[in-house]
Amino acid sequence: MTDTSASDRPVQGPVLHDEMPEFEAAWATPPGWRILSSVSHRVVGQRFIVTGLVFFLIAGFLALLVRTQLIVPNNTFLDAETYNQVFTMHGTLMMFLFAIPILEGFAVYLLPLMLGARDLIFPRMGAFGYWCYLFGGIIVLSSFLFDAAPDGGWFMYTPLSTSQYTPGLSADFWLIGITFAEIASVTAAVEIIAAVLCTRAPGMSLTRMPIFAWYMLVTAFMIAIGFPPLIIGSILLEIERVAGLPFFDVTAGGDPLLWQHLFWLFGHPEVYIIFLPAAGMVATMLPTFVGKPLFGYGFAVAAVVTMGFISFGLWAHHMFATGLPTISLTLFSAASTMVAIPTGVQIFSFIFTLAQGRPRLTVPMLFILGFLFIFVIGGLTGVMLASVPFNWQAHDSYFVVAHLHYVLIGGMVFPLVGAFYYWSPHFTGRMMSERLGRWAFWLMFTGFHITFFLMHLTGLRGMPRRVATYPEGLGWDRLNLLSTLGSYILAAGVLVFVWDFLRHRMSGPLAPRDPWGAGTLEWLYPPIAPGHNFHAIPRVHSREPLWDQPELLREHAHLAEGVLRGASHGMRETVGCHPVTGEPLQIVRLPKPTWVPLWAAATIAVAAVATLASAYVIAGAALVAMLVCFALWAWEPSQTGETVDTGPEGVLPVNVADRLGHTHIATIGTLLVLAALYGSLLFSVLYLWNVHPDFTTIAGLADPLWAAVAGGLALVLIASSKVAAHKGPRLGLDVPVLLSAVATGAGLFVAMLQIDPRDTAVAATLWVMAGFVGVMLFVMAFWSLFLAVRKLFGQVAPHHRVPDLNRGSFGLATGVMVLIAVVVLLAPHIEGLS
Repeated sequence: MTDTSASDRPVQGPVLHDEMPEFEAAWATPPGWRILSSVSHRVVGQRFIVTGLVFFLIAGFLALLVRTQLIVPNNTFLDAETYNQVFTMHGTLMMFLFAIPILEGFAVYLLPLMLGARDLIFPRMGAFGYWCYLFGGIIVLSSFLFDAAPDGGWFMYTPLSTSQYTPGLSADFWLIGITFAEIASVTAAVEIIAAVLCTRAPGMSLTRMPIFAWYMLVTAFMIAIGFPPLIIGSILLEIERVAGLPFFDVTAGGDPLLWQHLFWLFGHPEVYIIFLPAAGMVATMLPTFVGKPLFGYGFAVAAVVTMGFISFGLWAHHMFATGLPTISLTLFSAASTMVAIPTGVQIFSFIFTLAQGRPRLTVPMLFILGFLFIFVIGGLTGVMLASVPFNWQAHDSYFVVAHLHYVLIGGMVFPLVGAFYYWSPHFTGRMMSERLGRWAFWLMFTGFHITFFLMHLTGLRGMPRRVATYPEGLGWDRLNLLSTLGSYILAAGVLVFVWDFLRHRMSGPLAPRDPWGAGTLEWLYPPIAPGHNFHAIPRVHSREPLWDQPELLREHAHLAEGVLRGASHGMRETVGCHPVTGEPLQIVRLPKPTWVPLWAAATIAVAAVATLASAYVIAGAALVAMLVCFALWAWEPSQTGETVDTGPEGVLPVNVADRLGHTHIATIGTLLVLAALYGSLLFSVLYLWNVHPDFTTIAGLADPLWAAVAGGLALVLIASSKVAAHKGPRLGLDVPVLLSAVATGAGLFVAMLQIDPRDTAVAATLWVMAGFVGVMLFVMAFWSLFLAVRKLFGQVAPHHRVPDLNRGSFGLATGVMVLIAVVVLLAPHIEGLS
């Protein structure tokens, strides 16, 4: 996938001849190797998609190795150690480096086009996230080069993954690489939240948003809350492996089940994080081929939001066999069953949409029908596994493997391949082959069922997961043989799809404008994508503007009519809207190509690799370089006070400074991620405290006087941050914020000196929690110092309140975190007095 340079196309329409060159130049993609500096959502989205596809093919090859090993009993094709590495890397690549990144790539590419925006609202954040994803994936894959591929499963359960049972670097490659790659997911989540809420076309209220935007908005919030528990769990396990702190060591009050709780707090919402974007693709493509709007739009949106909430209440669905209390099993079983309701609402919405007309059986439509058939079966087996007695029997058997693949391949891969066929004109300007597409579908559909349907029977006959071989005569031989043959058929279908995708870029037929007759805005322009999205951003009046506003499809209408026509002063600009109504509020100035996101990600990659090599001095230096990169990122003059004539919408201010502005909403989204990280640490402390009270020292955990002092200073920090945010950019107001942040951190550190982190798991976790708060306070102090320097050099306009407003929100969150830490530290003393 390559972006077609704007300079390679003729000017479209004589009326626009004078303004098009300036506009095209402002949005042109850098040529040659300098394309690496591009921050365009088109380029970044294509990078995510292509990289995710590569990881998918590698993971698929590993899956074929697994199935080849199991084709006959007592097979010696792979030894047990290699088999463990292969299935671990297969699951790791599929779950962490393919499924979510490629779906986020489609979202990064499509959302601005669907919403009527010229780019994502934070283009550099998207580029930074991609480089983190790429470097993290390379770190994980490079473990093969050092004969240190992880072999503890894609879930990396403790105590198997601790240094006692897994010496060497294999688990470290997994923990550091995956944690690094997760940065991409959470940055993309914050970016998607801000983009969907703040950059929609005029008139596009929340109730007029394309359904895909709703799916991605809910998914982004789920990522922001669901991924931090895994990040915290990975950090705790890596600290235990490197420094010996006893988070999961039973002899010191730790608990291996803490890892499972943290992992599945991420892992079960992840199933729906994978499903929802793919279902959003289906909900977008299906009306196109039926020729009718999506049936029950409001019900579908309510179901998506409901699923987002419920998905966080059933993580122990995967832990029924770990000895949890009976009341817990009952509650989680009920939640696991309840999630079928919003899922069913969406499926019925799709079915009733089909019933409104006679669908055209194109290749994307075939994959949609395949999705409906396969996912419903996977959902039914999911309800079966929600029953505790049945779960106890099927747990860790091939029945669960079959269920997992019916949900993930049926619920994600089939819609994804359909999406490739549907949106390929955007990437290449050409259509993929209907004939090859049908071959790909039927091979994949047939091979899938032969492979995984039979695994239900294999599991019910007692075959456990993750075994490298098995003896004859247990009734598994023929089923495994057929499953392996089916996997080869499935792989053949994937190869046909990949060949078609590669082939069509050169020889596929040219795509006409809106080749499928869709109603959403991404098809407004001809399919050979320019460097920009909209020369003029149209006002919309419905969810299907290309169906309900035919005037938009008149020749050159998409170039001449709309808001913010052309480029003022050669700047990259888009319209910022009210988060609810969609009415224009501001003009958002967007950055041009820059190398800073690549540099910032590279410094973190160096720190990660240096940590693997135990070169901690280099790791520290790399983190300092990272701070420099972020300072360069933020060092730019404020542009408030300027205005732009948008045409039909009148004059709008540039980068408006209030709580509805995009930077403040992104700050709130970032704080949501930080709150989830901190909440995961707090959960860990309370869990260990409750499960192993004998290892908790009731008196003398922390110095109560200094803990109380830190709490008082946190109140000062909150107050000074609020005053600075209210008074605006006055240089003198930064000093109390800076001093209170430093003093609070010092007070908390002194209070913690009485706690030995090697003593118990609770003590170790308290130190990590205090360290997290310390990092927040450091960021607060650095932010205040940096902002003061910017004001000193005139980088912040006298009326520009946004930096102080954002810092005020961050200061409030940091102060609250300190107060929570103080309450936890003082609780044993209060309990001792009572």
